[in-house]
Amino acid sequence: MLFKIFWFVRGLLYKFFLGEFKLPSYIGKPVFIGNFNRIFIGKRVRIFPGARIEPVDNKSSIVFQENISIGQNFHVTSKGTLTIGKNTTILENVMITNIDHDYTEIGVHILKQKYITKLTSIGPNCFIGYGAVIQAGTVLGTQCIVGANSVVRGVYPSYCVIVGAPAKIVKRYDQSSRSWKRTDCEGNFI
Repeated sequence: MLFKIFWFVRGLLYKFFLGEFKLPSYIGKPVFIGNFNRIFIGKRVRIFPGARIEPVDNKSSIVFQENISIGQNFHVTSKGTLTIGKNTTILENVMITNIDHDYTEIGVHILKQKYITKLTSIGPNCFIGYGAVIQAGTVLGTQCIVGANSVVRGVYPSYCVIVGAPAKIVKRYDQSSRSWKRTDCEGNFI
């Protein structure tokens, strides 16, 4: 518990540099934070140690809405705006990005090629399992559950369970029966 006091104090210091930092939020010792003023942290956001949070330029931003819990070794990069919805839980070793690197120029190092930016957002009340990778172009609706080690790209409706590499929908919440039901990979009930 004592370590969380240090994290809280660190958050108070960051408050002067971040675009927004609402209390009572805290940040464990990060690996790297870039463009501080383009990071917006809402109330009750808990980020455990080892985070790498990097809007790539002064026009990009990363928005953490309220009541988010993020495990250790979290990595998020953004060109443009990337939003993580309120009441979301993200387990350890998760990577989220809205950037792909172009690779079409032969003989040019991939890191020297242009960025390809695609809309990426995490809806409210989502759960992202251990080791998941949320790639550029992923839009998760409300209360999506992403399985451990899943590699996710695409638009997913609210109330679905997504697993695998590449990730597929395996369950959705059926409003009429008020229960979670199995689906085919397209999200149609079986």
